[in-house]
Amino acid sequence: MTNYSNDRKIPIRTLLDILSLGICALSLTACVADYASNDDVDVADYHDRHPIILAQAPTSVDVFPVGGGIDSLSIAKIRAFAERYRELGSGQITILAPSGRQEGRGSVVSEIRRALYSSGVRGYVSVGYYPVADPALASPVRLVFQGLRAKVPSHCGQWPSDLASGSSVEGWQNTSYENFGCATQSALAAQVDDPRDLAEPRASAPPDEEMRLRAIGNVRKGQDPGTDWKTQTTTIGTVGAGG
Repeated sequence: MTNYSNDRKIPIRTLLDILSLGICALSLTACVADYASNDDVDVADYHDRHPIILAQAPTSVDVFPVGGGIDSLSIAKIRAFAERYRELGSGQITILAPSGRQEGRGSVVSEIRRALYSSGVRGYVSVGYYPVADPALASPVRLVFQGLRAKVPSHCGQWPSDLASGSSVEGWQNTSYENFGCATQSALAAQVDDPRDLAEPRASAPPDEEMRLRAIGNVRKGQDPGTDWKTQTTTIGTVGAGG
């Protein structure tokens, strides 16, 4: 026998089922809302956690004197530094010599100045000193300028949590750790030739007019405008034979 309410003749069992479904729907809605509004959601993409930015930052190179002066390897390094300064640098170049090392220091700084000027550097070059932490170690002469650089603002090597921890809820979450991707982003920022390439593409080079006229001429003749590359293969066994 089915029991009915006195007002609308709705079965009591049906009312209980409707109430149960409503309670479940409200609980699910609350769960979704709490998850969406959680500010501690992990950033899964390391490009967002450790972004590469363009900033005005110091660029430096260390020159180790040998034999009381600088050799050809050091001069090549100084010329590469000067070329980098002409492309992306601004302001003055600073030569930092190790403090407390008086022997031959003046001549080394003069040689570095001449190498910079011979590389096309025009402007004021200042000289300063930095403290030597360990006198027993070789101390270089450091060249510094301020210019455009690609860098990662976050500091790599941070391990705030234990990756192998199974005693906490965080240890069981399937999320990437805080330091993930930082070394990769830092290496990419250090290796890029022009930091502006990370922000926007370079302008297109002008087309090859000779190649374009050749292709158009072949089309007019009813010939294939493509390039016919001939590849000659040589077996490994015949290399060096009969020499």
